[in-house]
Amino acid sequence: MAKNSEEKTNVMRLLSQKKIEYKSYSYEPDPHMTGTEIAGILGENASKVFKTLVTDSKSGEHYVFVIPVEKELDLKKAAKAVSEKAISMLPQKELLPLTGYVHGGCSPIGMKKSFTTVIHEDINGFETIFFSAGKVGFQVEVPVKELSKVVRYTTADVCE
Repeated sequence: MAKNSEEKTNVMRLLSQKKIEYKSYSYEPDPHMTGTEIAGILGENASKVFKTLVTDSKSGEHYVFVIPVEKELDLKKAAKAVSEKAISMLPQKELLPLTGYVHGGCSPIGMKKSFTTVIHEDINGFETIFFSAGKVGFQVEVPVKELSKVVRYTTADVCE
């Protein structure tokens, strides 16, 4: 069972700085744990728990996609959403130097640099969503209406 976290991550500090009320949760991380299993630990429907994926393109641009943990990113739809011919997943070894986050702890908030961010359109059906707090084993629940205060994003259908 996830418990409210007392440890603060950079994501939590940024949310507090912007005066955004959020709930934080921590759990014992397991490298083989799926996002759907994390949703179960949180006691939430997996459609409300989102993962953050980073992609790159032939043009050299990087893009961030935030999608429900139970879904897969459709690279063609995602490319269309950012007006690229094609995109691919960023190799895992490039994630930390580019974003400041490790695999499994990547958050759309607080990356080293600001990237074009697209959140799957399912977000529009929720008052709050969960996503990584920027560290493996930590999640935050944030009101959707407040999210634009900390990350500029658009919404689109980017899932299979």
